[in-house]
Formats: sequence, C-alpha cells, structure tokens
Amino acid sequence: MRSIQTSVTVPLDSVKPLDGLLTYRARCLGLTRHALRSGVTRRRTASPVGGVRLEPVGDVEGFAYARCPESGSLFLVELPEAPRWAQLLAQVSRLRHSPEAFHSGIAQSRTDHVYTPKLEWIRDTLRLQGIERPRVLEVTTAPSDFTALLNASGVCAEVMTVDEMALRTGRASAAVGQAQAAVLLESLDRVDDPVALIQAVARCVEAGGLVFVTALVSSGFDLSVLGLRNLYLYPPDRTNCFSLQGLKRLWLQEGFSLVEVSTPGMLDVEFVQRHLEHDPSLPLSAFERQLLEADRETHDAFQAFLQQQGFSSFARLVAKAPVRTS
Repeated sequence: MRSIQTSVTVPLDSVKPLDGLLTYRARCLGLTRHALRSGVTRRRTASPVGGVRLEPVGDVEGFAYARCPESGSLFLVELPEAPRWAQLLAQVSRLRHSPEAFHSGIAQSRTDHVYTPKLEWIRDTLRLQGIERPRVLEVTTAPSDFTALLNASGVCAEVMTVDEMALRTGRASAAVGQAQAAVLLESLDRVDDPVALIQAVARCVEAGGLVFVTALVSSGFDLSVLGLRNLYLYPPDRTNCFSLQGLKRLWLQEGFSLVEVSTPGMLDVEFVQRHLEHDPSLPLSAFERQLLEADRETHDAFQAFLQQQGFSSFARLVAKAPVRTS
C-alpha cells in the first residue's frame, strides 16, 4: 500500500487563513444552528466505524460532539433530517463561493496549492493503476471548484458531478451511470451518514475502480494538540472528523481495499502556532511550546516526521471498489 509525502511548503494564509476563517466559521455555525431549530432532529449514538456506542467528548460553540472509543473519531451528535441537511450544505457551498467568504480572495492560490496537486495525485495514481481516461464520479455539493479542473485536465473521458446528499439518500443513484473512478474531497467530513454515502458510491463504481478521498483527521498533530479548541473543527464542514484508523476502517468495513493511505499535510505546526497567537492562554505542554518556539528547520523536520508516520491532520486515501454480490 502506498504512502506519499511531500516536501512542498505552502503558507497557511494562501489556503486557509485563520483570520479569514473566523467570519466564515461564524456564518457556518449560525446556519447550522438555524437548521437544527427548524425541524425534527435526531441524535447519533453509534459510531459509523464499527457501530460502537459513542462517548460524549465536549462541545464546539454549543454543538455537542461525541467520540468513537475504538477509533478516536469525532462526530457531531445532533442532526436534522436529511433534506434539511442537504439544504444546509447547499447554503454553505454557496457561501463559500460568495464574496463574503475568504475563499474568493485567494481563489487562484487555492487552485494552485489545493486543487492542482489533487489533480496531479489523481492523474499519477490512475496511470500507476493502468486506468486510462475513466468516467469519473465527482461527489460534492455544487458549486465545485474542482469540476472545471477535472473537465479541462484530459484525465477523464467524462466527469459526472453528483450531489453528495442526493447520492447518499438514493435520489441520484438511478441517474448515475457506472464510473471507473470517484472523487470525494472532504465529502465524508460533511454528510450526515458517511456509511450510506460509501455504500452508494460502491453501487456507482465498477469493481476494481478507484475512489479518491481527502479528509481532515482527528489523529493528526494539530487536532490532537488543540482538540475541540481547533477553530477548523465546526459544523457542517467538519460534522465528522475521522481518525486515520477510523477512515481506513470505514472503507474496509464496506468491502473496499486500500491502495494508498497518506497524510501529506504541510501545515500542522503552523496551525497550532496561529491558534496560540489567537489565544495565548491555550493549555499547551512545555514540549509543545518548545517545539513551536524552535527554528524553521526544526519545524520542517517535524512536519516531515508527521507525514512519514501518518500523524498529519490532512489525509488522502485511495480505495479500490469491491466486486458486488447483488
């Protein structure tokens, strides 16, 4: 199984600036709060990973999160019904593409440093696996910044973009043809039922086809250090925050095999530094503070270690679709 590292460095402000995030995060929290107040809700008690009972872990701005005791994955506890959640994800996606959000001001930088490397990853993996110009299922909530890149890349014979909640609830499955590959960029972080989404993807991807997945993982350095104080953890964008082991088990339990599992994140140390600047009272250990005060060479070496050992908070996974028995 492949595991990939990168020596490329990207400043946090060029992809996920903390100052810009705070306004967008507040809007996301407000929209989520409204969604929960506007209809029937349900509480999650079982982990998507193995079905074990979730344990309370605390809250993010009044939103209760629970922890899977086996995998360490984190989950928002209270959710509205699926149609309301789909509306919320659509609202947030439109917000993300509006002038109100920080994304619009750094759109080209995000294309260069976020989406183009993902496209190269997909292209290289398809080549190594001997898959030429596949029909690709892009699972997302429109609008997607990645769609145009996929279409223009020449990597795919066809790109079929499908709404992640429509696919997860079965409303889109009949309309989607068979694909040889699928792309889920942080979809599992957002949807209300990750297992149902994976099962729907399995029905749409041919046996032996590849599924490309990215996710923020709770087992990574900055999330392990900051916990629920991490400002990048909030609903609906981080409704689910799987650990790396939890993410792997999630796909394996649905019959997929794993081709690649990597944590090529570049920003764990800088994430914690920026949080400490934002809130100097953060309860960090003496070792953590010593690390943050070290020089750039030490930071780079530590970030390389996190990548090599699977301890960065950004995860990439490639799964191979199983043979369907029915």
